[in-house]
Amino acid sequence: MSRPRIAYVINSVEGGGASQPVPAIARVLRDGGAQVRLFALTPRDRRGLPAMAAAGLDPAVREGGLTDHVAAALWLRRELRAWGATHIWSSLSRATILSLILGPSMGLPVICWQHAAFLKPWNRRLMRLLSRRATLWVGDSRSVTDLTAERLGVPLERLRCWPIFAADPAMVEARPWQPGEWLRIGSLGRLHPVKGYDLLIAALARLKAGGFTPATPVQFVIGGEGAERQRLEAMAASAALDTIAFPGFVDQPHAFLSNLHAYVQPSRSEGFCIAAHEALTAGLPVLASSVGELPYSIRQDVTGLIVPPGDADALARALQTMLSQPERLHAMGQAARADMLDRFSWAQFAATGGAILNEIVPVDAGRPAPGPAAMRRSA
Repeated sequence: MSRPRIAYVINSVEGGGASQPVPAIARVLRDGGAQVRLFALTPRDRRGLPAMAAAGLDPAVREGGLTDHVAAALWLRRELRAWGATHIWSSLSRATILSLILGPSMGLPVICWQHAAFLKPWNRRLMRLLSRRATLWVGDSRSVTDLTAERLGVPLERLRCWPIFAADPAMVEARPWQPGEWLRIGSLGRLHPVKGYDLLIAALARLKAGGFTPATPVQFVIGGEGAERQRLEAMAASAALDTIAFPGFVDQPHAFLSNLHAYVQPSRSEGFCIAAHEALTAGLPVLASSVGELPYSIRQDVTGLIVPPGDADALARALQTMLSQPERLHAMGQAARADMLDRFSWAQFAATGGAILNEIVPVDAGRPAPGPAAMRRSA
C-alpha cells in the first residue's frame, strides 16, 4: 500500500517560534514512514522558508494576505487534491480553522497542533465549534494541552501532549562571566505586548530610581522585530536606560545566546516558549514570568528565577538578585543545560511523535514500519 501523505498546513513561513520546530516535527513523521509536504497560507517575512526547504518539505506558499479566507480555503483545497494528501496536520488558528472546514468534506483526517496560549475570542469560538471535526488534537506542552481541553472542550481521548522541543547536545555553550567584563543579559522574541518587554524596561527604571547599582556593568540585548519597537525605545530613552539595545531580527539565535551570561523572558503569555528553552540548553540561567510551560521547566533558584506575570516590581526584585550575584550565573546555567538534555532528549521527542503517528496511521493500516536508519536516528 502507498505511504500516507501528510499535508502540514501552517499560517505562514515567517521566522519565529511557531515555525522553528516544523522541520523536526516533519522529520519524526517522515522517519515513521509518512510523506510530508508543507502548505503555507501566506508568506509574511519568509524567514522560516529556508530551513523548511532545506528539510525537504517542498513548501507550497500562497501569495495571499491574512484576511482573504475564502481565497485561502480555495487555494488549499486545490493544493491538497493536486498533491493527493491523505491527512492534514494543521498549526495555528487560521490554518486549523480552514483545515477543520475542508478536511472532513474531502475525507481527510485532521490533526490539530496547538501551541498558542492566547487565542483571539472569535478564533476561540470557531475552533470550539469545529473541534469535533478533528481526528486528534496535540498540545505542544502540558500547559497548552490543559488549555485545549478547557477552552475548546476537547475530550481526553482525542487529546495528546507532544512537547515541541528537543534539546540539541551540540548547541554551543555560553561562556561564563568573568570579573571585570560586562554582564550581558538578553532575550529573543517579537516586539509585541505579549512578550512583556515594556515590563522589563519598567523594572529596570524602578531599580535605577531606587538607587540600585549592579555589581558589574550590565547590557541588555533584546533581539527581534515588531510593532512595539518604537514605543519600547522611547520608554528606554525616557527612563535614561542607555544599556538596552534593540538590534532587530536575529538570524543566528544560537550564536546570539552563546554570547550572553543570562536570559530574561518577561512574557505576559506563552505556550512552550522555544527561545527560553534554547537559552537553558545553551547553559544560561533564565529569569521568566510564570506563564505557559516556563514554571514547569525552570527550577527556582537552581536553573533560573520565576516571577508572576505582569508584575514589574517582582521582576525588578528578581533582576536585582541576579545582578547582585553574577558569579552564580554560570553554575545555574550548567544545571539548566543538564536538565534540558535530560528532560527533552531527541529520543524522547521522536518516541512521543512516533506514538502519535501510530494512532493516526497504524503500521498495519498501510503505513510501512520505520526502517533501520530511521530507528537509529530516533535513538
